[in-house]
Amino acid sequence: MFDVGFLEIVIIAAIALIVLGPERLPRAARTAGLWVGRARRMVADVKSDIDREIRESELADLRKLGEDVSSVKDDIEKAGQSVTDNDAMGDVVNSIKESADVLQADATEKSGTG
Repeated sequence: MFDVGFLEIVIIAAIALIVLGPERLPRAARTAGLWVGRARRMVADVKSDIDREIRESELADLRKLGEDVSSVKDDIEKAGQSVTDNDAMGDVVNSIKESADVLQADATEKSGTG
């Protein structure tokens, strides 16, 4: 996190020894260590909370997408069923096939004569 080298730590320790004295320095170092540990745990907790919220958000998006896909699938199945159940649609398909056959016959007739 901080780019502190060995020389900087030695200088900080020497200044702390001069300012605090040898009696209070161990207690101050222990207190500083506890604060650093608490800060690291707090940062780790916040990071894990953010990660959990992101995962939950992504899962909610995936669930919504799955529901949308299922809905579209159901709509397509219903449309397919109504097409197969509807005889008028079959008549339209047959009419289109007949028209295609007539056009193909005309095309082969013209290509043979041409």
